[in-house]
Amino acid sequence: MFQYFVRRFLYLLIVLLVVSVITFFIMHQVPGGPFSRERQLSPTAMRNLNAKYHLDDPLYKQYVDYMIDLMIPHITATDKTFSVTEDYLINAKLPLVENKSLRWMNFGPSYRQTRSVNDILRNQLPVSAALGLSALGIALVIGLPLGTMAALRKNSPVDYFSMGTAILGVSVPVIILGPLLKYIFAVELGWLPTQGWGSYKQAVMPAFALGFAQSALLARLTRASLLQVLNEDYIRTAKAMGLRQRRIVLVHAMKNAMIPVATVLGPLFAALITGTFVTERVFGIPGMGSYFVSSIQNRDYSIIMGTTLVFAFFIVVANFLVDLTYAWLDPRIRLS
Repeated sequence: MFQYFVRRFLYLLIVLLVVSVITFFIMHQVPGGPFSRERQLSPTAMRNLNAKYHLDDPLYKQYVDYMIDLMIPHITATDKTFSVTEDYLINAKLPLVENKSLRWMNFGPSYRQTRSVNDILRNQLPVSAALGLSALGIALVIGLPLGTMAALRKNSPVDYFSMGTAILGVSVPVIILGPLLKYIFAVELGWLPTQGWGSYKQAVMPAFALGFAQSALLARLTRASLLQVLNEDYIRTAKAMGLRQRRIVLVHAMKNAMIPVATVLGPLFAALITGTFVTERVFGIPGMGSYFVSSIQNRDYSIIMGTTLVFAFFIVVANFLVDLTYAWLDPRIRLS
């Protein structure tokens, strides 16, 4: 088990390294730069800005300096004043060394805003994570029961209703469902606020709009997987032994049927908690989603790197959790 964890940790580092290399060098190939404007700055101003942020250095040196600042811990004086360019995600005072602190993970400053990427992560990522986890919970609560009922009542009205609901969820995107929910529950009924974030009422509509679309995917996948498992020989043997239908489904069938669902939940979890641009824009939520788009439009290199690496990190961690779930769902799967 220990060797497995070590291998997965090394795999995490390799993935992040590859993603960082590809992202860094591709984004610099896009025409323009972070200081490009419709009204161009003077050549002197451009040279000064590039020199200030070391954008006039060779590309390989920019990448090495960025990764050193991000990955290598720094020990500095505790009372040192940090600027936007030296904002570290982890700041811990060293207990055995007087007036020294450990600083780690500096994603750099934003080139288009007077704040650091770490400041954006600290303030916007928790909002997106709360919305994403709420939406994922709604997707599981709706999707798994619908798929299960559809599989157990195949070709019945329950099955047609469940799959009809799933098709509705797939067919109606958030950009349509969101304004519709706002019109019904905020404008007409006045039950919920139209936008913003901070109270549970403000989270109801965006979480449902985002989770309902994902529940459709989970419902269809659960139905197909459970139907396949119910036709296995060991299920027929359990029925022949006189076991109750509820026990057969909950104890014997559902665990194996959840393996494909768990596979999908890994990347779905990472995508939801790191921000969804459309949902956050429709409901005016100050999350991470808009930064994935605006950073590319503005060629804000530090934010592009930060958002991409954070998303890649959650993808790898989610896949690791999925692998652990496999071993729990099916004892025949061993972590080696």
